[in-house]
Amino acid sequence: SSNEFHNAMNFASVFRVPTVLFCRNNHWAISVPSDRQSATATFAEKGAAYGMRFVRCDGNDVLAVVRATRDAVERAAQGQGPTLVEALTYRMSGHSTSDDPTIYRSEQQLEPWRRRDPVDRLRQHLVGLGAWSEAQEEVLAAEIDEEVKAAIEVSEATEPPPMPSIFEDVYATLPWHLREQRDELVSGPRAPGHH
Repeated sequence: SSNEFHNAMNFASVFRVPTVLFCRNNHWAISVPSDRQSATATFAEKGAAYGMRFVRCDGNDVLAVVRATRDAVERAAQGQGPTLVEALTYRMSGHSTSDDPTIYRSEQQLEPWRRRDPVDRLRQHLVGLGAWSEAQEEVLAAEIDEEVKAAIEVSEATEPPPMPSIFEDVYATLPWHLREQRDELVSGPRAPGHH
């Protein structure tokens, strides 16, 4: 429902940009359910209004997501224009650390999605094919644990960048409101009444 989404859809369609627009529909926009965010039944069908191909897939099925995005990338590479991919999933946690989702949804809403956990589903699929085992998973988990520990050590030993650098490499020309925020960060808050 953002301007950027519609601008990107229109631009990609009008100029037949070889791109994949990927919408991870987790059913929530902060605390607003997706059915109150859009009049269409799906986000994928918005592609029709822009004259582009659209597809919806099970976002909790790794192989379905790979298939949908691979097909969209191949279409783009062949000059067949953009594709909108909607991957349907569910946000299991809050929007942020300050969000309490129990205020706007029930535990019962989560239960069906717990059974569709994408990692568990892929694991079960690979085990069923004989391509994965518990022993392999233990080795991988240990390797990842070591990699994370090493990254934490490097991060903790690295001097943090200066705060104003958060405004760099974002825009070719920094908008006025961000220039003001950067300047205030450097010099301190403005006097009351100053705009």
